[in-house]
Amino acid sequence: MRRRKVLHTCALRTDPTNDGATTLGYVLGFAHIDLTNAADVGGKGVHLGELSRIDGIRVPDGFCVTTDAFQRVVAEAPSIDAQLDLLSRVKPDDRAAISTLSADIRRVIEGVAVPDDLVAAISESLARLGEQASYAVRSSATAEDLPTASFAGQQDSYLNLVGLEAILRHVRRCWASLFTERAVTYRRRNGFDDRKVRMAVVVQQMVFPDAAGMLFTADPVTSNRKIATVEAGWGLGEALVAGLVAGDVYTVRDDQVVTTAVATKPRFVQASPGGGTRDAPIEPQRQRQPALTDAQAVRLVRLGRRIEAHFGRPQDIEWCLAGDDFHIVQSRPITTLFPIPTTDDQENHVYVSVGHQQMMTDAMKPLGLSLWQLTTPRPMPEAGGRLFVDVAPVLATAAGRANLLGTLGKSDPLIRDALQAVLDRGDFLRSRPDENPGAAPAGDSPAPIETDPAVVTQLIRHSQASVATLRREIRSLSGPALLDFVLADIAELKRVLFSPRSHQAIMAGMEAAWWLNDHLEEWLGEKNAADALTRSVPCNVTSEMGLALLDVADTIRPHADVVAFLHRVVEERREGDGFLNELAGLAGGREARDAVRGFLEEYGMRCAGEIDITRTRWSERPATLVPTILGNVKNFEPGAGKRHFEQGRQESRRKEQELLTRLRALPGGEQKAEETKRMIDRVRTFAGYREYPKYGMVSRYFAYKQALLREADRLVRSGTLREKEDIFFLRFQELQEVVRTGDVDAELIVERREAFRSYEALTPPRVFTSDGETITGRYRREDAPPGALAGLPVSAGTVEGRARVVMDMARADLEAGDILVTAFTDPSWTPLFVAVAGLVTEVGGLMTHGAVIAREYGLPAVVGVEQATRLIRDGQRIRVHGTDGYVQILA
Repeated sequence: MRRRKVLHTCALRTDPTNDGATTLGYVLGFAHIDLTNAADVGGKGVHLGELSRIDGIRVPDGFCVTTDAFQRVVAEAPSIDAQLDLLSRVKPDDRAAISTLSADIRRVIEGVAVPDDLVAAISESLARLGEQASYAVRSSATAEDLPTASFAGQQDSYLNLVGLEAILRHVRRCWASLFTERAVTYRRRNGFDDRKVRMAVVVQQMVFPDAAGMLFTADPVTSNRKIATVEAGWGLGEALVAGLVAGDVYTVRDDQVVTTAVATKPRFVQASPGGGTRDAPIEPQRQRQPALTDAQAVRLVRLGRRIEAHFGRPQDIEWCLAGDDFHIVQSRPITTLFPIPTTDDQENHVYVSVGHQQMMTDAMKPLGLSLWQLTTPRPMPEAGGRLFVDVAPVLATAAGRANLLGTLGKSDPLIRDALQAVLDRGDFLRSRPDENPGAAPAGDSPAPIETDPAVVTQLIRHSQASVATLRREIRSLSGPALLDFVLADIAELKRVLFSPRSHQAIMAGMEAAWWLNDHLEEWLGEKNAADALTRSVPCNVTSEMGLALLDVADTIRPHADVVAFLHRVVEERREGDGFLNELAGLAGGREARDAVRGFLEEYGMRCAGEIDITRTRWSERPATLVPTILGNVKNFEPGAGKRHFEQGRQESRRKEQELLTRLRALPGGEQKAEETKRMIDRVRTFAGYREYPKYGMVSRYFAYKQALLREADRLVRSGTLREKEDIFFLRFQELQEVVRTGDVDAELIVERREAFRSYEALTPPRVFTSDGETITGRYRREDAPPGALAGLPVSAGTVEGRARVVMDMARADLEAGDILVTAFTDPSWTPLFVAVAGLVTEVGGLMTHGAVIAREYGLPAVVGVEQATRLIRDGQRIRVHGTDGYVQILA
């Protein structure tokens, strides 16, 4: 058990349950605080204690009123318990109720009487430091300034307080500030329980500085860990912290000031003679003077690097300059930075997001990460719960650069542009000669495979047979034998997934599409011709899934009782599959149940974020599909699925005939038409297969997951695990060891859960470097009208309609003609595509699943529109230009 330190000036309490033994009192001086005291003095207090131990760092002295004091006072306060119960029942989005209840709690806490022994302890500490000195009194919550959630600005601070009575009054205000509306709301959003967060209070000697401000030891804009940013202004730093005035900004790298921006500083905050602070004007001649010299900025950054090294992560530091001495009054981790993959070398690395290629940028749990790493043929370092590929070795050679930028240029121009920006610097990556300078770049020649539908049929049958064998053989396995079997079967998964024949089929379809787009634009001025030519292609398992759910709606539509029941399922937000059994008692319910179960038999392994094995599948939560089914019941007539497919097939055939006719009218037209016809046949033969390998992979993942959860259930029954889902926070190799030994590190699972929660709040970059710098690419074109949102055109056509911003398909409420706007789509979103008129996503590329299905269904689509879900409001009227790649907000 960790020992908690006691300052000699503490008021000690007797614990009646411990035979008179003394326990931690109510005051701790900075010199007696270290990382073991987080529960006693909160994040701010711990950091001040640690800062006071760092050689060369000047920290104004002080002490902390501990969380024990807070807990005692709150426990004795009238009605607090009942009010906290009421607050716990309020929904996170009910701001009015949160505001009212939190205000009531604050009034009670501010009115409590401070116990005599606590008053004595604070008075004794003030006497040691100087009772007539001026102090800052700041809140320090136990969920504040954590590595994963800073809570900066969520509680209160008070400056220039003199005398015991003033300090006691503001200690109570700091306690009460734990229940401001913003603090309660922030805790709800970050998963912190109001009852479990406690408040300590920092009492610290005031510094009356000439200048003050903030230091970020990593660039807060680009996240570059090698660039520090200093903000400085005259007087106290409160004006800068509160954003009331602009300060001077210095960027420092390698002990050199790189840039300086001196602000006009007309006002500053200074101490008032009678206590507190006041806003005052700055004399005109000083308003444009820099608050720091370059030498001072460099010296401050050196201090910041020392602090950063002590805490082991980039810091957000508050500082004061009095005379020529820097005083550090606070330091907290910068929690908004995306983590950097850990490496054992000093080389420069360039990381490209796997999630942006796979249309799944959410954080993944450790089991999901490790299983994907076992599946992939190349190393994928992880950071922030996401996977990346280090492309620095590829970019180092001329041939590698050309091939990578060419491929990504077709798939995701933002990634290509970001990589080009790194290359253009010329000093980040070292070039090396090509290993095979005479070899032709990959992709120069068509894939060597015959245009024969039997090729696709054979590949699909082979995959189906392999999955069937897996399901049969895995059923009876448990214990170490199960984990060994899964590991061995991953080799079979990789053999099927990455077979040369499968890769040739996929590439044949992609290259044929590229050929058609390039040549038909050159010959006929026809942009993105392949989009219309690939509608309703055969053997597309993902598009067939969307149409199959229309067939389920056909079964349900005639039965009013079933439809009404399913509406109640949505309203009550029911989960699991229990509602399917209830259907049997309704007229038409058995048919409806069987239709849903039939769909789940074929597609139930799918879900949003399906590359993460830990994500909940449709078979595990069928209610996810109910809103989409009801939307299909309302928006479509019987037989819509078959009509939709046939309509797309006929439109594709008409487009084919039109293009061939136009080609024949050109000089050399017969040969052009003949070549084009071959490529149309090729793209229609292979384009649909593009979706199948992932379907096969996800089918295997679900078989693994079902078996592993059965094993987890056994581990719970034996007492090894607390709950089944604990296995999701173990890497596969760790799970193997737990199954083998029956022993698990429960604390590791708790840490992983907390880390995952913090990762969920992060936005992964498309491209970033080993310096931590996020490189943001741009669409370099001028064809979009002013105010338009630029993106990548992936499915031709123009459509106008109501934007529906949807982040969870289980909450989708779509009408015919709506335009779906979301962060990203994977195959699980396909059932929504049949009901909408267009698609806009923040993430995506030319050959990602959403783009493929949008073309298949004939939906104008623009992907890669940065911040689309923030810039476009739900219900706005927008126009999607799927041919030219931009979105206009109309009203």
